[in-house]
Amino acid sequence: MIRWRPKWVSSYHHHQTIFFTRRYNSTTTTAAVPPSTISKQIAEPESLLHNVRTLCAQRQLDNALALFYAQQPFHNSHSFIYSQTYTTLLHACALRNSFSEGQALHRHLLSLNLKPNLFITNHLINFYSKCGYLDNAQHLFDEMPERNLVSWTALISGYCQHNQPKECFKLFSCMLFHHLPNEFTFASVLSSCDRYRGQQVHGLALKTSFDVHIYVGNSLITMYCKNETDEHTGDGWLVFKNMPFHNLISWNSMIRGFQLCNRGDRSLQLFSEMHRTGVGLDRVTLLGVTASITCSGYTGENGILLGLEKCCQLHCFVTKMGFLWEVEVVTALVKAYSQLGAGIDDCYKLFSEINGNQDIVSWTGIITIFADRDPKEALLLFCQLRRECFVLDRYTYSIAIKACAGFASARHCSAIHSLVLKCGFSGDLVLSNALIHAYARSGSITLSEQVFDSMDTRDCISWNSMLKAYAIHGEGKEALKLFASMNIKPDPATIVAILTACSHAGLVDQGTEIFETMFEKYGISPQNDHFACMVDILGRAGRIHEAEALINRMPVKPDPVVWSALLGACRKHGEMRIAELASTQLMELEPKNSLGYVIMSNIYSSKGSFKDAALIRKEMKGFRVRKEPGLSWIEIGNQVHEFAAGGQFHPLKDTIYAELEVLINNLKKIGYVPEISLALQDMEEEHKQEQLYYHSEKLALAFALINGGSVIRIMKNIRICVDCHNFMKLASEFVQREIVVRDSNRFHHFRNGVCSCSDYW
Repeated sequence: MIRWRPKWVSSYHHHQTIFFTRRYNSTTTTAAVPPSTISKQIAEPESLLHNVRTLCAQRQLDNALALFYAQQPFHNSHSFIYSQTYTTLLHACALRNSFSEGQALHRHLLSLNLKPNLFITNHLINFYSKCGYLDNAQHLFDEMPERNLVSWTALISGYCQHNQPKECFKLFSCMLFHHLPNEFTFASVLSSCDRYRGQQVHGLALKTSFDVHIYVGNSLITMYCKNETDEHTGDGWLVFKNMPFHNLISWNSMIRGFQLCNRGDRSLQLFSEMHRTGVGLDRVTLLGVTASITCSGYTGENGILLGLEKCCQLHCFVTKMGFLWEVEVVTALVKAYSQLGAGIDDCYKLFSEINGNQDIVSWTGIITIFADRDPKEALLLFCQLRRECFVLDRYTYSIAIKACAGFASARHCSAIHSLVLKCGFSGDLVLSNALIHAYARSGSITLSEQVFDSMDTRDCISWNSMLKAYAIHGEGKEALKLFASMNIKPDPATIVAILTACSHAGLVDQGTEIFETMFEKYGISPQNDHFACMVDILGRAGRIHEAEALINRMPVKPDPVVWSALLGACRKHGEMRIAELASTQLMELEPKNSLGYVIMSNIYSSKGSFKDAALIRKEMKGFRVRKEPGLSWIEIGNQVHEFAAGGQFHPLKDTIYAELEVLINNLKKIGYVPEISLALQDMEEEHKQEQLYYHSEKLALAFALINGGSVIRIMKNIRICVDCHNFMKLASEFVQREIVVRDSNRFHHFRNGVCSCSDYW
């Protein structure tokens, strides 16, 4: 007899009172049982069971529970009906993930001192497993005097669904001493298996002939596809081809499997075959095909156009088949269009077409798209979502926080942070990690530290986020202290973060030691990102030949990031020969990337080789490569002002020019000398100076001085040039205000004529 009483067991009478006092005659609820019949049903257990089942089928769990609790304890002759009623309610609680209601049912059972039979105990195990309380489920399982295959399968499924593969496989292995698995047990354990364990389970399925079952075959397809490696490819497809028959789930599994293997083209081919043979389709099919379009390797201008064409074709098909009102399908289409480079206005138009049917997932999806490209609009959409009275989850809040990272000040992030605290998400790990990142990117390393220090638990992402925060603010020594205090094992991203911090702070010896011992200490093999960081560390320090030698020794093929790091070092130190090599490699790997052309043109110009610089620019034009224009943003009040070089289109252009001219003259008196070597064209010195004067960040600074304020915060989309860096240092001393410039690489905090980067960037 099971006598286990969990720690949380208390009287169920509080819940009984709440449920019983609910109004059955509410106009908002279609009750299957009118109040006038409750007394009659108390005397008729069969009628109670029927009505409880009806209410549960209509998803009226609260009313079903109220009806159940109103019933007096059954007579022993009605024990079977009692078990059926009880398990019906437990099953409904499991489906709705209603833990408190199911917990109250368990209390109710224990308070009656009734012996739960095998049937009820299996449902209790299933309920606790579905709700994620696996310790409770395991305890019930361990105390059972007898178990059947359902008992084992329920707990195995629970471990599988909550991502505990070791416990799942261990329990499955123990079960084999007592029971032969059925198709549902096989399907459950396969869902959590890696390739090695999955092959063992597959072998057992072959020996017992369960491989012919459709559920097992579908699970094998998914298992092999998600664990595909270079050495083992196509096993999922072999399973699919050898299945004696397929259902819709089989086709969907194979489409999804190809997508998991990054072979979206095969998914699309299979979908075409599926449509030709008249198999039919459902929402899951369309979700898998939509995701496959974005992983089909459509790169480059022509590839992206082909991807958009495929997406448009699928969009038309969805409309024709009547699935355009399926909010999940439309959300997937919006995401696919965005990933393939469609305009955000087009994405929003498609999102708006399901007006009135949007759910929290679709709202979060469209906000995510805007968060990357238009943070201001993303926050406006977030505010609109709140007005729609949806219950926001942590994922929605995390995207709003991500959008805040796109602003120059931390006030937007602080506002979202306040909402997070108000809604009871203060201890949420995902949101805390997002806040660390957003505060750091919006200029406040202090607030990032406060969030990090207040966390009760931290995962690797928490540590990595804080290390990255120190890195972009040039706090290399603080990053090293934090790295030394890590109480969990670093991952590859951790090493990238700490190496970046060393690079930005000029900590060459410390970075070199970490790089050389990363495999010995942490078992992490250096990859392209780590080599790029090390090339950057050596290159910034002027050890360019060592950086070149390191690239030549790399066990993996250098990617564009590695060559970009070397090329940037050559620009800093004026190394022509290695720069030509690095730019050639970069242009071969990414012919449409302007970085290699621009840096090489700058190097030639700085050396006075204007003809070579002109040839580079001509080559860019021939390949239709466009240089990203230098832009700066500054937030004044609630409005963000954008400046391009020259500032020709700002309505206050004349006022800004006048303020800037006064500032330039004053700074010249205290030592400002324009770096005319940075001018790209062969022109007179006077024109070169004039070209430098109107860089976008200087215009933004002049505009900020006109409007007052304590700290001046400027955002820039590309790396700040040497001339502007010198200008900002002197300006901070002259106007006696802190100037914070966030460029594409890092933050520069200018105070009293000194930059936080120590002129090392």
